[in-house]
Amino acid sequence: MEKQPKVTVITVCRNNKNALQLTMCNVSTQQYPYLEYIVVDGNSNDGTLELLEKYQGLLNKWVSEPDNGIYDAMNKGAEMATGEWVIFMNAGDTFADAAVLSRIFEESRQDADVIYGDVIKGGVIKVAEPPHNAHRMYFCHQSALVRRSLLLQYPFDTNHHMSADFKQMKTLFLKGYEFLQLPFPVARFDLSGVSNTCRSRGLRDNIAVIREVDNIQNQLKFLPKLYFVYFMCCIRGKIQHMK
Repeated sequence: MEKQPKVTVITVCRNNKNALQLTMCNVSTQQYPYLEYIVVDGNSNDGTLELLEKYQGLLNKWVSEPDNGIYDAMNKGAEMATGEWVIFMNAGDTFADAAVLSRIFEESRQDADVIYGDVIKGGVIKVAEPPHNAHRMYFCHQSALVRRSLLLQYPFDTNHHMSADFKQMKTLFLKGYEFLQLPFPVARFDLSGVSNTCRSRGLRDNIAVIREVDNIQNQLKFLPKLYFVYFMCCIRGKIQHMK
């Protein structure tokens, strides 16, 4: 069997010290032998810097400095990485179990460009869908490993504050890169994240991505449903605000 590839885990954070500690400790339990761990902090002022110094033995690299948002930080982490594969495990997110990476690479993945699996949300397994072009992300980026070379070639578009990962994955799929679906959970998703609490903003950004990336035929297929869901989400938000 060929040597297993080096995997870089990247955590980006800002002023989320307790969640960061949870993720760092979880990553440290991974049994995979070829692991690099990087934390990119956005110049936090809540004690995160002291936490990073305390736990720097768990890290290969870390930086704490101003950035232009989560996707800018993720791009920075990809540039710092030296692994063949990269997975983003944001503050508060954790691996599904300690053997996940070993299980993923127990066999060769040379034909894959993106590897993804299921995600656990609120204790419930949310099953990913087979690879296809869609109107939304059908897997979480916390449950996906991407070749570092592709992250550098197709970095996150920081003009999108909510859906740059959606644009990146859609672009890779439409360009013909190979997506490999795994039949088991890879990560546990932190339900307090911004993408989970600002749905209308995420829908609006998904609409913008589709208008940028998809051809007219796919726009006509995807956009009507998204516009309907977006407007319903906005109406519900207004009603809740009035109560």
